[in-house]
Amino acid sequence: MDHGTGKGVAAVDTVLLRTDALTAGYGTGEVCGPVDLTLQPGQTLGVIGANAAGKSTLLRTLSGGQLPLAGTVTLDGRSVDAASIGYRRAVAMVFDEDAYFPTLTVGEHLELVASGHGARDPRAAVARELDFFGLENAGDSLPGHLSSGQRRRFLLAAAFIRPSRLLFLDEPEQRLDQVMRDRLARRLSDRAASGTAIVFATHDVALLAAVAQRVLRIGPGALRPAPAGTEE
Repeated sequence: MDHGTGKGVAAVDTVLLRTDALTAGYGTGEVCGPVDLTLQPGQTLGVIGANAAGKSTLLRTLSGGQLPLAGTVTLDGRSVDAASIGYRRAVAMVFDEDAYFPTLTVGEHLELVASGHGARDPRAAVARELDFFGLENAGDSLPGHLSSGQRRRFLLAAAFIRPSRLLFLDEPEQRLDQVMRDRLARRLSDRAASGTAIVFATHDVALLAAVAQRVLRIGPGALRPAPAGTEE
């Protein structure tokens, strides 16, 4: 159901994420599917399609945020359980809603995430992420006081400051300028090279071409292959 591009595909045979006859949707309303796919450590999958085609719905179903209408999603051969400690340690995600602690400053939030995932020097890790995402002057600010673009970069920093085996991102390019989009593409490629599997939905053709090893295009009621570097 997906199209390989030959872009640094992981050589290992271990299956990290698997779907079997997966159909995503709400209630009795099918949004997309069925789809069968496997994702190995270090592989990157780009999901494309028109607005409201179901990209976010698919990502939420893959990540355990909502139950599939039919079929299964497994991580390491086990049904996805987003509430389990093992899953939370293995999976990081950035979706469009603002998921943060509103009473913690940006720096405090990032330090909490870093320390909770075993960083040897959480404060140094926070400083690196603030610098990378251009938030050097925002560490003492509450997330709610940031601009939408700053808040997006903060949420990306929260995902990158911690280790993860699988990373989900829903249109991570949103509200980023071109310089930051280019930096994000390099960061994602580096993360994949270190063994993290990545699934991301995007409208950015350049980001797709730079990062995606495999691509799924979502159409009404179906998922079909598409070459990397294309968009509808």
